[in-house]
Formats: sequence, C-alpha cells, structure tokens
Amino acid sequence: MPVHTRLHCLTFLFMGALCSSSAVAAARVDLVVVADRNAPLVAEQTWARELGQAGVRNVQFRRGRSTDRPAVEVRGATDSPRYVVTGVLDARGELSLPGGRYRAGQSRQIAAWLDELARRGPPESREPAVAFGLSRSQMAAVREALAVPVDFSTRGQSRAAVVRKLVEGLELPVQMDRKLLGTDQEDRVADELSGLSRGTALAAVLRPAGLALVPQPSSTGPECRILTARGQRETWPVGWKPDERPARVLPKYLESAVIHLENVPISEVLEAVGRRVEAPVLVDYAAVARRGVALDKRVKIPQTRMSYADALDRALFQAMLKCELRTDEAGRPFLWVTTLKQ
Repeated sequence: MPVHTRLHCLTFLFMGALCSSSAVAAARVDLVVVADRNAPLVAEQTWARELGQAGVRNVQFRRGRSTDRPAVEVRGATDSPRYVVTGVLDARGELSLPGGRYRAGQSRQIAAWLDELARRGPPESREPAVAFGLSRSQMAAVREALAVPVDFSTRGQSRAAVVRKLVEGLELPVQMDRKLLGTDQEDRVADELSGLSRGTALAAVLRPAGLALVPQPSSTGPECRILTARGQRETWPVGWKPDERPARVLPKYLESAVIHLENVPISEVLEAVGRRVEAPVLVDYAAVARRGVALDKRVKIPQTRMSYADALDRALFQAMLKCELRTDEAGRPFLWVTTLKQ
C-alpha cells in the first residue's frame, strides 16, 4: 500500500483504544555507524549532521573492524526490547544497514526504517502483512472496531452528516480533509444502513462521492483515513464474501415463491426482495452512474416458481446489473447490487 502524506486539515480525529495486540509501544533503537578505514574524511560529519536533521537519535560513530557487518542485535527483555543497529560506512561514503544501502541525502528513508524497526521489530520476527500493510492481528482489530452497528437512520440524510455520525461512533482514529465531502446539502444517502456495521456503512456512503476508507499502520497502532478513492491500491470494501454457504448465511434468499413481474421498475423489485428475504439491499450507485444504468428500468418475468435469488438475477440481468451476497464486519448478510461490467 502506498505511503500517503499526512493531511494537515483534519476534520475528524477520534482516538480510541484498540486491543493491546494492535498498539505496541515503540522500542528503543541505537544506531552504531562504523566507518571503513577508506571512508571519506568528512563522511562521518556529513552523516552525523544529516541523521540529526532527520530526527535520528542515539547515534554513535566508531572506526570499523574487518568483522563489522550491517546487523540488528536484540537486547533487553522480551516485553521491552532494545535494538542495536550496526551500519557500515564504506569507501564511497554510503551507509549500509540491514534495511539497504543509503547515500548522503537519504537520511529520511533511514529514519523511516528505524522507526518501523522500533514499532514492529526486526523483519524476521514480524507478523506478515495481510492487507493495507497491516498484520493479521492488526487487521482483526480494525475489523472488530468497524463492526459497531449503525444505530440511526441514514436514508435521505446529508452524506457529510452521516459520515460524521458514523465516525463518531468508532473507537478507532479516523482522519480526513474536511474539504473532501464538500458542502452540498442536497447530496443525500439513498440507502438505509441502520443495523449494518459502520465499516460497511462508511464504505457504502463514501463510494458515490469518489471517496474511500483506507486503514494503515501508525506508530500508535492501526488508524483509518478517508481519501479520494482514485489512485488507491487498496480500499475498505462494501462488505465481504461470506465464509459459509449462502444457504447458511441467508436461507430465505434461496426460498422458492411464485414470481410474476410485469413491467416493474428495478427499484421496486429490489425493495420487495429485501423485505421478503429480510436483508438490506445496497446499490453500487457509483458503478450505476458510470454505466448509465437506470434503476427505474422496467423488467418482466413470466409467472413461475423460483428462488428469490434466481428471480433477482433474471430481473437485474435485464438492466445489466447483478447481485452479490455479502456480509458486513459483524457477519450480518446483505445484498450488493452492482453492474455486470466492472
């Protein structure tokens, strides 16, 4: 996931405690720079100045030995480690660390590598990242924090106001530039999201505005940012593919009934099926708008007995749409309607 520049104009900064597995105190890091005997005369002074300007502390310089190699030595107790990093300054004035080789002028990259070492420990001891640069335990903590249900009505409400209320109910830092949502009071949320988890609700509300929820690691644990979706490699999805079979996730969706549609608008079909199967129906309005699909398009199905799933598939296909069964962060099922072409 690309590193994004911290936004200066923050509207939301809600700090809350996540579980201890996602917010570990940074360890102390000492940097020992050993200079090769052929290193340029002013190299040590240059690196001392640049590292200091980059905010790197606890730096020592000494003359090198033939046995010196870039390395990380772990000292101290397991719950309060101290990392001693050895870097080698070579004849070209370049500094070799376990994290790579750096030239003069790259002290900020070194500072970032040392900061990550302090937060996450040596690479060989870290949990592998599963998404968004987060480890499995961090990702689980984010999902748990975003599983809080929406406890207010959203349909017809101002998009900006809904986003604020959704964020306020989270025990998770969420940051965004207040200009992103704009000031259009006529921009309203079309779906009813009450009862769904706030992670799924946020993703659904932000998507039509071209925005996205993006978790990322920080020095104090995971946090989220609300960013422009364009250009993001990973964004928080509107729900998840169920872990279990559809028959267990939403049994009524597969129940059979006598279906007869005669010039019925797609919007009415969606509302009727949602009531019958007792699950929210969310529409991918961003994709619908891009493809020019009209939700008032009228569809037909001759009278026949079929499952609600099959009926919805046949009706939506006539409008170049499709339906996916998804679950929110708390495992509640819902139907996601989007275009056939993505």
